[in-house]
Order: sequence, then structure tokens, then C-alpha cells
Amino acid sequence: MLDSFHDTRLIKRIDINFLGEDDSPLSTLSSSALKVIEHLEANREQFIEEWKNHNYIHEEDIYKDRAPENALAMYHLFVRSLTHTLSLQEIQKLADKVAHERAEANINIGDFVYNVNLGQSILIHFINRSGIDVKDLYSIIDVLNTTFNEFTYYAVKKYTELKEKDLQEKVLYINQSHKERLSLLGQMSSSFVHEFRNPLTSVMGFVKLLKSGKNEPMYLDIIEHELSQLNFRITQFLHTSKIEFVEKNKKDVILILLIDEILDFIYPSLLDGDIEIVTDFKYTKAVHASEDELKQVFINILLNSIDAVKLMSSPRKIYISCQKEEQTIKISLSNNGPAIPEHTLKTIFEPFYTTKELGTGIGLYVCKKIIEKHGGHIDCQSDATRTTFDIYLPIA
Repeated sequence: MLDSFHDTRLIKRIDINFLGEDDSPLSTLSSSALKVIEHLEANREQFIEEWKNHNYIHEEDIYKDRAPENALAMYHLFVRSLTHTLSLQEIQKLADKVAHERAEANINIGDFVYNVNLGQSILIHFINRSGIDVKDLYSIIDVLNTTFNEFTYYAVKKYTELKEKDLQEKVLYINQSHKERLSLLGQMSSSFVHEFRNPLTSVMGFVKLLKSGKNEPMYLDIIEHELSQLNFRITQFLHTSKIEFVEKNKKDVILILLIDEILDFIYPSLLDGDIEIVTDFKYTKAVHASEDELKQVFINILLNSIDAVKLMSSPRKIYISCQKEEQTIKISLSNNGPAIPEHTLKTIFEPFYTTKELGTGIGLYVCKKIIEKHGGHIDCQSDATRTTFDIYLPIA
């Protein structure tokens, strides 16, 4: 922020540099400028307060506390312009600073332009009450309009440049990510054939039984479950190929309700494996996320956990907990299946690494990418008693 002016020193400088000995237009204008500056300095706090009370600031603006500071800096630029000591570079410097703040805050630039125009109007209102002659008033206001218009022009210009650069970087990142995903798809196709074929074979078998007259209700439950599993695998496959922005389809998601829905979905697998679910939710508020993508993460890890505990004798248990740690939500998914070897833990989230005979090795890789896209991270610890996947998500 520009240094505040000391009234006496400022008046002396104006008097020495700009007040002529005769009654020339320059002398008249400088006297008027001096009078305006004295009036504005005497009412500076009132101007800032009035501007602050009437401007529009979005409640999510991360730089909203800097608004009074920027208003005062802009006021100082105008005062400097009246003393003929203001350079264009100083206007551009402040415009550049404010443009970076507006771009980082990701707030509509229209709000900024409105607030600048508001400050300009309030200053004109104060100048009109300074008592200077009408013939000099137009010259003072002309200086004011020029200063504010130049500031607005350079700020909006810089803001536009920053947003265009940001958009180009996002497009470049998305296109590059899309190319990598297409490359992954080529490698995934053959291994996914096995995962698609298994549930289809099961469905076809039970459909034949139904056609033969063996109308057991359990058959329909199994068919529904296998089709749901197939739909999940296809969704996982498509997730790797689609182009999307990070913020797409985000909303407030209640994790405990989402987990309950998922447990209903995988209930047949839990029942078949005689697996007990133990839950402990200390955090029950919402997280801002893509519900479908979080569902994909939890289902993937839980299905892996089911496969793991099936290798053990009873009791077979899966533990799900959720708690707050500072500004982070921690969701832990644990199971008492066999320990994952230490060398495997280092590569467990890499694409195409799998210990399953017909696995694709893409599930945990997709989980990791989804969580990172949400601004979080995921890790895994494993020993002889328990294997735990910890998911950390930022609190919205």
C-alpha cells in the first residue's frame, strides 16, 4: 500500500511546485487542487468507510480483507495525480497487484469493476462538497476519471491475461492427461475382458436356469448383483478415458449415508463371505466432492478387502471409520486379511500392478487419482493383524 500523506508537507510541496505568482489558469487549478486535497484528507476515513459499506464483496473472496487497503491505495493515486507527481507505472503496479488478487480469488471481474466505479462516484460526491468553483470542478473530475479509467483498464487487461493463461494451462493439462488415459486404455482392454466375462457368464447361466423353469428368487438376486458389479467395472473403465474438469459434479456428500448405500450394494458379497462390518463414524458432516467418484473409491477398496478376508478363517472383519484431523477428514478402511508384503506396498497404487490372477491392476490407481483430484491423498499400511487404507480429504 502507498504511504499515507502528511497534510502539512503535502501542502507545502504543492505550494512550492505549482502555485504561480500571477492569476494564471495553472495557479487557479493548483489552488483548487490544494483545496480539494485538504478537503479529502480531512474526510478520508469517512470516504473509506462509505465505500466499504456500499461495495460488493463475495463472501468466498479470499482477499476480501484487502479491500479497504486497496481502496486507500487507489485514493492515494488520485491525490498524487492532482499534484502532478503520479506516473503511469505506479497505476500499472497497483492494477497488476489487484488483478492477481482477483484472478486468484476466482471472483467475477464485474464485481471489481462495480466497486471501482463506486469508489469513483463517492470521491466525486466528496469533491462536490469541497467548495471549489464550478469552472475548476470539471478539471478536477477529469483528472479523477482519467486516473480511475486507466487503473480499471490495466487491471482488467492483466486479469484477462492471467485467466487466459490459467485456462490454457488447464486445457493443456487435461489434453495431456487424456492422452495418457487413452494409452492406459489400450493396455487395459485385454485384462478387462476377463472381468467383464465372469459376471456375464454367471448371468447367462442363471438366465438359462430361469428359462428351464427353475424360478428361484435367489437367482434374480444373484443376477442383479452380478450386473451391478459389471456396471461398476464399466464405470471404472470409462472413468479412465473421459475428459473432465476437477470441479465437475461436486456437491455436499454425507459420508456416513454414502457408506450405508455402498454396504447395501455389496451386501450379497458380505453375506456370502460371512464377513462382519464394524463402523465408527466420529465425523458425520458433509464433504464437498463428487459422490459417484467417492463411491467408486470406497467400493473398489471394500471389494478388495472382501477378497482379502475370504482367504482367512473366521472371524472375518472389515472396519470403517471416519474422523476429523485438523482441517482434514480421515476415512479408514481396514480388514483382518493377510498382510501385504512390504515390497508390494510400494507399488500398490501403480497402474497394472496386481496380485490377482485375473485382475487388471487399475482399481487402486484410479482410486489414487480420484482422491488426489479432490485435493487429498491415500496411503496403505499392512501388518499381520490388519491392512488399512487411509483416505484424507480436505474439509470444504
